[in-house]
Amino acid sequence: MFALVVRFELVDEHAAQAFDALLAEALPHISAEPGTLLYLAHTVEDAPLSRIFYELYENRDAHRKHESYDHTSRFLAEKDQYLTGFRVEFLDEPTGKGLPQLS
Repeated sequence: MFALVVRFELVDEHAAQAFDALLAEALPHISAEPGTLLYLAHTVEDAPLSRIFYELYENRDAHRKHESYDHTSRFLAEKDQYLTGFRVEFLDEPTGKGLPQLS
C-alpha cells in the first residue's frame, strides 16, 4: 500500500468555498478509480481555512495513475489559486485497524 497526507491552507473563506466546490467535482470520479482505496477530505476543527486529505492506494503505481486522470489533473491545475500553501507527507506502510484487504 501507499499513503499520503496533504494539508492545504486556503486564502480566505471565498477561496475555501471555491476549493471545496472544485473538490466536490472530482470526488465522484476519484471514488470510482481502481487502485484508490481511500480518499478522505477533512476540514480542520478550529482552522476553517485548512483542509487535510488522507489518501491510500494499492501501490505507488495506483497513485501515479490517479494523478494522470483528467479529473485529478484539473484539480491539481486549479487548486493553487485558492491556496497560501500546502504540504504533502508520504507515509510508510500503514498498520492498524480497518485496513482494506487486498486480493
